[in-house]
Amino acid sequence: MCRTLRNMARDDETREDVHPRAPSREEWARMSEAERARVVEELPGEVTWDEMAMPEGDLHSQAKMGALQALKGYFSRQQRRVYVGSELPVYYPAERRFAPDLVVVLDAEPHLRSKWVVSHEGKGLDWVLEVHVGGDRKKDAEYNVKRYARVRIPEYFIYDRARQRLYGYRLPSPEAREYVPIASEGGRFSSEVLGLELQVEEGRLRFWAGSALLLEYEELIDRMRETMKGLQQRADADARQLEESEQLRQETERLRQETEQRLAEETRRREEETQRREGLERRLAESLAELERLKQRGP
Repeated sequence: MCRTLRNMARDDETREDVHPRAPSREEWARMSEAERARVVEELPGEVTWDEMAMPEGDLHSQAKMGALQALKGYFSRQQRRVYVGSELPVYYPAERRFAPDLVVVLDAEPHLRSKWVVSHEGKGLDWVLEVHVGGDRKKDAEYNVKRYARVRIPEYFIYDRARQRLYGYRLPSPEAREYVPIASEGGRFSSEVLGLELQVEEGRLRFWAGSALLLEYEELIDRMRETMKGLQQRADADARQLEESEQLRQETERLRQETEQRLAEETRRREEETQRREGLERRLAESLAELERLKQRGP
């Protein structure tokens, strides 16, 4: 590890912290591009066990991934340049690193990252979510409230899944270093950063864009399956209707041909009767004429 990183291994809370830190803004400004690239490369893309909360099982991971999927899908459909990441080591200048459950950065390329170095990326985080399931709540509800405000993350939300509660915090101005709580309206919390509303509903953290619910991947897949099922049913119904229409067409054609055949036979019969009648009338006329000649000749 380069000398700059070794120098960064200090703690503003305890002298025992030896974890790598990003350079301060002043140190970063003095570095060459090569030195900056080397620092970014050497900053670890993972955090140690003593820096992380204890594993909290499926309740924690499902809530975190559900939120990640909903937000990624939403911003992708909006065709916006938004980075959404999970448990990403974040390095603010001269600050102790941290790895939130979920982070959002607006106007940032959404490519894969192993860490977020603020000086290198050119901006800090815009939105953070922490999911709490069990154990000590102080890290999320007290310590992080102060730390995230100090580094000026505009909004911070805590989803307490064990209690099914949601808490939101916002900086009242870009220069502020203390959060103010976000009040809910009808159970929903408005995020000015995301342009969305958050709500705990039926045991899940939900995001709303107006009246539209943002779905997680499994829900989208289920909805697509239902849509495909409906389309298949409609296609089957259309096929049956076409089959019935074809049968009706064939029956109509058969009846038309039979009708034409009967009309042709009736026409021929009438023509034959006309011919017979005309023959009889002709023979009758001839007989009458012959009778008249015999009368004129006398006995």
